[in-house]
Amino acid sequence: MLTNPVVLSVLVMTILCLLKLNVIISLIIAALVGGAVSGMPISKTMDVLISGMGGNSQTALSYILLGALAAAIHKTGAAEVLSIKIAGWIKGKKIILLIIFAVVACLSGTVIPVHIAFIPILIPPLLPLMNKLRMDRRGAACALAFGLKAPYITWPIGYGLIFHGIIKDQMIANGMPISLDMVWKATWVGGLAMLVGFIISLFTYRKPRNYEVEEMVEDQVAAVKEEIKEVKVTSAHWATLAAGVAALGIQLKFGSLPLGAIVGLAIMLIAKAIKWSDLDELLNGGIKMMGLIAFVMLVAAGYAAVIRETGGVQSLVNAAAGAMGGNRFIAALVMLLLGLLVTMGIGTSFGTVPILAAIYVPLSATVGFSPKSTILLIAIAGALGDAGSPASDTALGPTAGLNTDGQHDHIWDTCVPTFLHYNIPLLIFGLIGALMF
Repeated sequence: MLTNPVVLSVLVMTILCLLKLNVIISLIIAALVGGAVSGMPISKTMDVLISGMGGNSQTALSYILLGALAAAIHKTGAAEVLSIKIAGWIKGKKIILLIIFAVVACLSGTVIPVHIAFIPILIPPLLPLMNKLRMDRRGAACALAFGLKAPYITWPIGYGLIFHGIIKDQMIANGMPISLDMVWKATWVGGLAMLVGFIISLFTYRKPRNYEVEEMVEDQVAAVKEEIKEVKVTSAHWATLAAGVAALGIQLKFGSLPLGAIVGLAIMLIAKAIKWSDLDELLNGGIKMMGLIAFVMLVAAGYAAVIRETGGVQSLVNAAAGAMGGNRFIAALVMLLLGLLVTMGIGTSFGTVPILAAIYVPLSATVGFSPKSTILLIAIAGALGDAGSPASDTALGPTAGLNTDGQHDHIWDTCVPTFLHYNIPLLIFGLIGALMF
């Protein structure tokens, strides 16, 4: 097992990231290790890596355009209005702020599908207040990760519609016909597991943690309180809301996030919430805000292509099948751990589902799992590594906002806390649910 190229590659990637090597460099080195162990020439490994980057091209484009939409929202002042309102609502209570983070993150993947693009806009203005409250940002990372992840696992809305559709299509393609409505009837278990992990995180990180507090924080907080009284919702803010709703509608109708973002920008232009001359600035802002994440997703897709090319996944399947011995508990455990390993390396549950479905559908049929159990195993196995993977947008997004002042570490303050608080409940609930369905 330890000589398997997939296992070795993921271990290398994880260790390098824990040692704080850049995520992109870590992915490239891990891909080279996986290719070398499988016997691929280094030139072929690089060719597969580069050609495979197109697998996340739509996702990368989505992030850039959604970043531009987020920059446009920032331009209208809507983000500041929301930040000011939030500062007034919390009244010094950290737990309320964490719940607000989770709720806003839930909305970002459902009602207003900007996904992680809202984080670099909403979070940085609140950092001085968070520092004043001595809020442990690891709790904030867990709150944001919950909101980004739980809705798409649980509900067929926004990104969840895409995720559930991929599960349905891939299970049908691999010989297990199901309908779309069957998916959420199984995956709610994963959403419940995430909720349990979020509640636990509220207690885990309740103790104060000291950060460097910027000068004049007292004045800033006083100014915010004064602004709360004066803030007004303008026509530009209503146009921003309309743009977000339209972006959601287009995405649901046509399944295209880039198209939704373009339509959202067009509505803001027509409503004169932003100016034509601002477009270059907004697109540059989108690239600055989301460009790194978009490129990480591109490299992650190339890495996934190398992993598939090594043939190590199939050998892992064969080893897993041998370890199951017909025992449903062992089978479920092995399948979930296999999903954790693969997703940790690829960094996206969406991109992992096609790989997992090809493995899990025949294994589930052999062991005797029902279609509902198979759906749950695929969904949770795909989601398991997402929260804690250094290459996952569920981890990259929170870090992008929380590390604006350089006081939040991507691996130890985002990846490790989210990995522990969500993957453990997902594993437990996934096991129980697979055996009960």
